[in-house]
Amino acid sequence: MKFGIVFPQTEIGSDPDDIAKFARAVEEAGYDHLLAYEHVLGANTASRPNWNGPYRLESMFHEPFVLFGFLSAVVSQLEFVTGIVILPQRQTALVAKQSACLDVISRGRFRLGIGTGWNDVEYEALGENFHNRGKRSEEQIDLMRKLWSEEAITFHGKWHTITDAGLNPLPLKKDISIWLGGTAPQVIDRVARIGDGWFPFFNPNLNSQIEQVRIRAKEVGRSPDDIGIECILPLGEMGNREIDRIKACSEMGVTHLSAVTMNHGFKSVDDHIEAIKRNWEVVVSDVKQPA
Repeated sequence: MKFGIVFPQTEIGSDPDDIAKFARAVEEAGYDHLLAYEHVLGANTASRPNWNGPYRLESMFHEPFVLFGFLSAVVSQLEFVTGIVILPQRQTALVAKQSACLDVISRGRFRLGIGTGWNDVEYEALGENFHNRGKRSEEQIDLMRKLWSEEAITFHGKWHTITDAGLNPLPLKKDISIWLGGTAPQVIDRVARIGDGWFPFFNPNLNSQIEQVRIRAKEVGRSPDDIGIECILPLGEMGNREIDRIKACSEMGVTHLSAVTMNHGFKSVDDHIEAIKRNWEVVVSDVKQPA
């Protein structure tokens, strides 16, 4: 199992030195990857009294491609993971370009997590259709993979047209791993058919959802073992309960886990760093010990 840390977007602040310090601490502690959430815009809830989304205008989010471009020169081993980029609210060719460039400058240390999102405010502002986002994302994935694998392509889809054009540079392996987020039935089906990996929410039905992915993958001629699975868990008390939960995830087939330090009352970057160090020493080290 691979272990990562969620970049504390809403609590890290805007000091580049703090951002670099946190990333170095993640790498030095021994983690495999750094995962970042994304939101382009935050809604002003003063004009939306019935707002029930988890993030708002006051929630800070560093743009993940810019963030990881910066950090690729700061740390040398960490894999960078978007968990997730809201693909249908972004221009497909531009995401493919950003991903390819990040893959090149990080020397292949990039995994693209994508999803369809829930925030129609962002879709409106970015000029994309909120209501067809799921179906459109499948064409986006197909288009990006073609752009990454060929010097020039001609593509005529339902939502995209490219006439004899291509990206430069291409990704190092002419491919980038695409992982999908969410647990809706249509997402589970999409993961099984076309995803390299999956970000399910940790929930009481996770075991059955993983089994659904495996069954569907076999139906379409894929090996379920080729589909990675990553869950995101809060730090908790960093004791036996967390250790048992991780072991349970491993038994279900989860291949990657990332710990979240946000919303634990930490007041400084140093607090976050101490938490990830303790999590490695107390929880991860115990799980990684040979049986």
